[in-house]
Amino acid sequence: MFATLSDRLADTFKNLRGKGRLSEADIDATAREIRIALLEADVALPVVKEFVAAVKERARTEEVSGALNPAQQVIKIVHDELVTILGGEERRLRYAKSGPTVIMLAGLQGAGKTTLAAKLALWLKDQGKAPLLVACDLQRPNAVNQLQVNGGRVGVPVYAPEPGNGTGDPVAVARASIEEARRKLHDVVIVDTAGRLGVDAELMQQASDIRDAVQPDEVLFVVDAMIGQDAVVTAQAFLDGVGYDGVVLTKLDGDARGGAALSIRQVTGRPVMFASSGEKMTDFDVFYPDRMASRILDMGDMLTLIEQAEKAFDQESSMKAAAKLAGQGGEFTLDDFLEQMQQVRKLGSMSKILGMLPGMGQMREQLENFDEREIDRIQAIIQSMTPAERGNPKMIDGSRRARIAKGSGRQVSDVNQLVDRFFEARKMMMQMARGGGMPGMPGMPGMPGAAGGGKRGKAKQQVKKGKGAKKSGNPAKAAQEAAAAKERAAANPFGTPGEAIDYESAAANLDLPKDFSKFLK
Repeated sequence: MFATLSDRLADTFKNLRGKGRLSEADIDATAREIRIALLEADVALPVVKEFVAAVKERARTEEVSGALNPAQQVIKIVHDELVTILGGEERRLRYAKSGPTVIMLAGLQGAGKTTLAAKLALWLKDQGKAPLLVACDLQRPNAVNQLQVNGGRVGVPVYAPEPGNGTGDPVAVARASIEEARRKLHDVVIVDTAGRLGVDAELMQQASDIRDAVQPDEVLFVVDAMIGQDAVVTAQAFLDGVGYDGVVLTKLDGDARGGAALSIRQVTGRPVMFASSGEKMTDFDVFYPDRMASRILDMGDMLTLIEQAEKAFDQESSMKAAAKLAGQGGEFTLDDFLEQMQQVRKLGSMSKILGMLPGMGQMREQLENFDEREIDRIQAIIQSMTPAERGNPKMIDGSRRARIAKGSGRQVSDVNQLVDRFFEARKMMMQMARGGGMPGMPGMPGMPGAAGGGKRGKAKQQVKKGKGAKKSGNPAKAAQEAAAAKERAAANPFGTPGEAIDYESAAANLDLPKDFSKFLK
């Protein structure tokens, strides 16, 4: 969503690199580019003015002028100010001290409230809660049925005494749902309310009546992040008409400019609490301002990636695979490789995962063209092999490769490529697991060109013969060095390292047998 903004900011910061200090003209030019980038991203004008003024003020301080790398310091300032306008820090849900916690969702039709209600319910369920979904959108056709279907997908019960489609009293349903939750021991109630295509008096009145009936602990305003400047206008209208405690951004995976996300917090004073970024029920999480700021500046989001990996990966199988790569517990096979690939698949879209890595904004085109079906093709090839072949890929000869290609619907070249890539990947992972470093990197143990590894390393270790220590051109100093060498030779009959050794005299000094000197060479 923030691709355009990220690219513009990256181009702006490129112009600062390599400068020992920033002049007033540099600061003004940078501020101008940041202003244009934010306006093009659909950020509200008052927010842009405040943001740029804060950046310019900090850029003129000692913080930047005294820095060794002014460009990096300016990037840090922009990051800090982005975090500030996004809310500073994440805001968690408030739970009721007694009785069920009531969460009411409000917003326009099409913002994704019904889907988000199920996503929130699943998230709460993972937190150890027992949520209940309540169908109070009785206006939109099939809204009640949609909530029931989504509730079934996430395994959360839905309270829907009215069929909807224009019939029933949403206020009465909301009021009755609290007693239903108490009776069935649900500790969280999520009320899905009706929306309209635009803000009107009837919508506001109904939302206010539901709010008064259930006295919610949290009112969350659900807004489509793709609607641009209108999101800010709608957010302000709901704040004045109904009031809410926090904002939930949906459709953050869209291709719109996304300025609404940067504007709502600053304009309304209400924090963004959650973000929805996909069609899956798991594409939902707490909104972290610092992580979002890092993504916008192409610094990656490693914390979110790590958290998702911890949820998706089977720790036991990962530990077994790591042990095999370290040389313990057998050999790392194609079965292990496929299992690890399937665990990575659980994280979701590969392009989204790679997009969380720092600097991947420069490879956006490649990520957008990434073929998500590649893992399916790899799985088809591996599962077309026999257990023996998966356990020992070295046995896969030409005829076996032809059979595997036919069984998986792929070309023989695809099988060859997979087997070759597997051996290369296994070799690299084994070396890393054993602490040997990355293959092919200069200076790494065991690699060509490294000390102690390869022909070049051995050549460097060979002692040059026939050359003694260099003598000084100053006669007095040369005599002093000769006397010192004589003393060292008396203490060590083999001389000092780097000097030519007279093995015959060394043997005589040690009083060894006459022909023993040949064993010293």
